[in-house]
Amino acid sequence: MGTKGKMIVGLDVEKLILTLNKAYSDEWLAHYQYWIGSLVVKGPNKEAAIAELIQHANEELLHATSLATRIIQLGGTPITKPEDWYKFSNCGYEAPDDPYVITILDQNIKGEQCAIVTYNRLLEEIKDKDPVTYNIILTILTQEVEHEEDLEALKEDITMMMERS
Repeated sequence: MGTKGKMIVGLDVEKLILTLNKAYSDEWLAHYQYWIGSLVVKGPNKEAAIAELIQHANEELLHATSLATRIIQLGGTPITKPEDWYKFSNCGYEAPDDPYVITILDQNIKGEQCAIVTYNRLLEEIKDKDPVTYNIILTILTQEVEHEEDLEALKEDITMMMERS
């Protein structure tokens, strides 16, 4: 990281790198959870669910990329071994062993809710201390809130459709 770029970070950079690596781990696990869910999902309105899951998987991958870039800018290294993602994860991973669409949506809603809490907490920690990381996290948080809304709306649509048939 550049000298001036590091000077604007008003907190422990090593601790921030660890926190960002935890979020990075969450994003990779979320990406995979969405992606594999899109392949195995079954049930009513599954095509809409597949489209939503694929879109979210792609966005989670972009989040991981943004976090990795920031970790490197801060002089750190993103976690390089996928098995370490589990050790560092804030939100974990729920395997879509039950492919029913409502179950898959519920698992991903739970993941988004954890991400929202995690990123909101991180925003509070870095507020007024690291504007670059703050903007990255704010962008990710905004998308995680949208993901939760999208998934809950899709679940509501499927539930209503099933009640009427």
